[in-house]
Amino acid sequence: MATPKSRSRDGNPGRALALILVVTVGLVALMFGTGNTKPRLGIDLAGGTSVTLTAKSDDPSAINKANLDTAVGIIQKRVNGMGVSEAEVQTQGNSNIIVNIPDGGNTQESIDKVGDTAKLYFRPVLATAPSGVSAQPQQSGEPSTAPSGSASPSASGSASAPASPSSSASKAGRAVSGALQVDPTTPASGSASAPAASGSAAPSAGASTPAANPADVSAALTQGAVPAGLQQQFTALDCSVKEQRKNYQPTDPNAPTVACSYDAEQGLWYKFALGGVAVNGQDVSKAQAVYDTQSAKGWMVDLSFNDAGSKAFADTTGKLATQPTPANQFAIVLDGQVVSHPYVSESITGGSAVISGTFTQDDAKSLGNVLSYGALPLDFVKSDVTTVSPQLGSDQLKAGLIAGLIGMVLVVVYSLIYYRGLGLISIAGLVVSAVLTWSIMSLLGAGVGFALNLPAVCGAIVAIGITADSFIVYFERIRDEVREGAQLRPAVQRAWPRARRTILVSDFVSFLCAAVLYLVSVGKVQGFAFTLGLTTLLDVVVIFLFTKPLITLLARTKFFSSGHPWSGLDPKRLGARPPIRGSRRRPAPSQQTQEV
Repeated sequence: MATPKSRSRDGNPGRALALILVVTVGLVALMFGTGNTKPRLGIDLAGGTSVTLTAKSDDPSAINKANLDTAVGIIQKRVNGMGVSEAEVQTQGNSNIIVNIPDGGNTQESIDKVGDTAKLYFRPVLATAPSGVSAQPQQSGEPSTAPSGSASPSASGSASAPASPSSSASKAGRAVSGALQVDPTTPASGSASAPAASGSAAPSAGASTPAANPADVSAALTQGAVPAGLQQQFTALDCSVKEQRKNYQPTDPNAPTVACSYDAEQGLWYKFALGGVAVNGQDVSKAQAVYDTQSAKGWMVDLSFNDAGSKAFADTTGKLATQPTPANQFAIVLDGQVVSHPYVSESITGGSAVISGTFTQDDAKSLGNVLSYGALPLDFVKSDVTTVSPQLGSDQLKAGLIAGLIGMVLVVVYSLIYYRGLGLISIAGLVVSAVLTWSIMSLLGAGVGFALNLPAVCGAIVAIGITADSFIVYFERIRDEVREGAQLRPAVQRAWPRARRTILVSDFVSFLCAAVLYLVSVGKVQGFAFTLGLTTLLDVVVIFLFTKPLITLLARTKFFSSGHPWSGLDPKRLGARPPIRGSRRRPAPSQQTQEV
């Protein structure tokens, strides 16, 4: 029977085992509860194309996190706008962007267009209307009219108090001359209003709200400035339907077109009929978010143009300023989507302007980046394009799993032959480590988008050896103590400090290598580094909370403490020498009595 003193040296192994059991069961329950029972597979295993874009610039300082993040957002919208679903775009390292495009949709077109510089244009607004609701589009000469329960698509035509830009699609803002001038009043509407839309048609397929009545919209369009050839396209466009949110920009930049925009504040999609390109986005020389500290108007975007852009912008704003709402607005169109549509109240000369409104700091910075860089903020080259068929990916996954299974079987067989009873402890530890690794990878796939690629599978296979190595270090320390004549329970406690130090140093080196490899590598190698680092951390958890406590408990059993030949701790088989009188290794008589 063990005394309280010997129990204090052993610690409380039951508590540690209970903790790791609760954590393991909790992760497995969360995995099944959320339905994420399998890790998310990468492109190389599920099939698809992975494109690595490397940023290039004459100014090395331009290759920074802010510009890469801006490019990621633009590329994400571009790829998904081509009909590709579930495409992944993420930064990697300090100068690379990885674009993973699953099979299906316009895959080849996406590959061709993914790194191209997008087109940014300033186009005059001819008409705008909520899309997917029963509403009358607002056009030249018409007062702001909105359906019941929804906001007006653009600013009010009142001359005394212009409406807040937040009531329009997205952050409309206002374009004013100079740097920080007070917004002038909006010109009054000049023509009579069109009859309001009466009734609505059945909802369009995929739309969450009723669509506008095509007959009423067509009748209203005939009273405005929308060309006859564009009226039918504008009437039929329903931006609330995902399939219709495409890039409609024609090859001829002078031709009118339609576009969509989303108002996050109202939760509504808006459609626009737009005139020909008035100012090319490449003519914007600089745009930045600034905070108005003088008149307390909040965040705004200060932009300036080159010589060609200054003249075109002055001519355009001079014409727009004389028009009624919404024809006094110009739309900033990127990749066929309206990102902002400020209205103009006077001719803006001098080559500079300010877009102000109810901007947050992030809104202003985002719009400033779009305007400043025209499209993609950096030039990109395709440094690597890897295409994998679903069948090839399935074969690779099967080969990886077979390799992992073979490695696991070899470790199990070796453990049972060499360590016998102790081998069962190593097998139990490998099972716990495998369950933790599988559940964490499955949850990370749903939570942060972690995808298990082929190198990651290789990292998991290597982890089997790392975990087995930790068991071997501890087992051999215990056997060394037994060889020197120590009883099992003291041997377990004396072996732990030295084994722990060796295990921590070994795992630290492995984790450091994985961390460095993850930070400096490009492409799929990061998957290997991530998995290696994760499994190394789990090895520390398993050895501290499972292996050591379990051995401590088993050392109290007769099978192990008596040195049974099948326990793996048989003193005769290990060549143990009898204790030397007076040696510190020889237990006291009272301790011998306690530990029998």
